[in-house]
Amino acid sequence: MGVIERVSEMISEKESYEEIGTGSIYNETTIADQIHTKWAGKTVHFARETDSTNLWIKRLAKEGAPEGTLALAEFQSAGRGRLGRSWEVPEGTSVMMSILLRPKFEPQYAPTLTLVMGMAVAKAVKNLGFDVSIKWPNDVVVSHKKICGILTEMGVRDGKIDYAVIGVGINVNIKEFPEEMADKATSLYLESGKEFDRSQIPGLVMEAFEEYYEKFAATCDLSGLKEEYESILANYNQPVRVLAKEPYEGVARGITDGGELLVEKTDGTIATVSAGEVSVRGLYSYV
Repeated sequence: MGVIERVSEMISEKESYEEIGTGSIYNETTIADQIHTKWAGKTVHFARETDSTNLWIKRLAKEGAPEGTLALAEFQSAGRGRLGRSWEVPEGTSVMMSILLRPKFEPQYAPTLTLVMGMAVAKAVKNLGFDVSIKWPNDVVVSHKKICGILTEMGVRDGKIDYAVIGVGINVNIKEFPEEMADKATSLYLESGKEFDRSQIPGLVMEAFEEYYEKFAATCDLSGLKEEYESILANYNQPVRVLAKEPYEGVARGITDGGELLVEKTDGTIATVSAGEVSVRGLYSYV
């Protein structure tokens, strides 16, 4: 199994954080103790505060950190979401982490890693006892509300991937959201009425991600994961509105092996929608 390296940045190894209400400790030791994988998350870095876990992992990548290195933080001063949006949550309420990958495949396949991680988070949340689904491409949802954010980035050198970074933010013990987010976001606490030991969650995600990533890397597509992905696709056979330059409506009919969404338009033709190019919304709700 190997030895898990436990490293703290910006805090001493003896410093730790007690979960409010759960009586559990959240630090590099408690997190690493619950990661039982071959390589994903085998090196754990933990910080009380950092700019963002994605930026932290990028720095570690440039220093030669191995594939699977995981960085977690209690607070991010420069956390980011898709399209450059800021990402900030109350301290002690969420799991904020990034994993370092060193893929051998070509750069054009890297964006699909976001879907692979979405599946991994969904499986972890399901294993915690929740009815979970995915709003294409990678929004993990419970009760039709988003519970997780994912951001994938990569560094390229000489046309090859030097490293890829996947950042994940999971709403765990958040007790309330701002009014403008309350109809779109939720947390494990809000859905169950109980607080969770956050230390167990990274291990659950890493175990699922390792399995899914290896299947994806073998083919550079989702052919080995497509059936499972579609089984939890919240949009499947549901009416959607595609917010393209010229918006249109249709019914989601699943995904391609490349992860694109298939949308049957009102005239019966099938459109292929690529993640990152447009947004897709449920016709009657967020999902």
